[in-house]
Amino acid sequence: MTTEQVVLAFDYGARRIGVAIGNTVTRRARPLSVIEAGDDAARWQAIARLIGEWSPARLVVGVPRHPDGAPHEMTARCERFARQLAGRYGLPVAGVDERYSSAVLDQREDLDAQAAAVILQQWFDERAA
Repeated sequence: MTTEQVVLAFDYGARRIGVAIGNTVTRRARPLSVIEAGDDAARWQAIARLIGEWSPARLVVGVPRHPDGAPHEMTARCERFARQLAGRYGLPVAGVDERYSSAVLDQREDLDAQAAAVILQQWFDERAA
């Protein structure tokens, strides 16, 4: 019998952070919310509220790269964000290559949360393979 575990995923951006949720039984991701730009304290409070509400077993962070796989400025920022999540909440954090996640999205208001769902779905799919 498989134990259900909640997983939260983050699409980190300088202006917004998209958040998605899924679980290890259904292995399906869905957009959850968008954390708007603000000071760092407000962002971390919003993340803490989500973690407190959903009690995830694991966190996933999208890590952008250039099409050839080379890192760029946002790569380092996302990796730093992932380390901060692990340090603040004591949860395992996985990084997912998000190079083409935006290419499969519809252009809607919740684009950041949709991107986080694509990142999380990719993580579920990679683990199932």
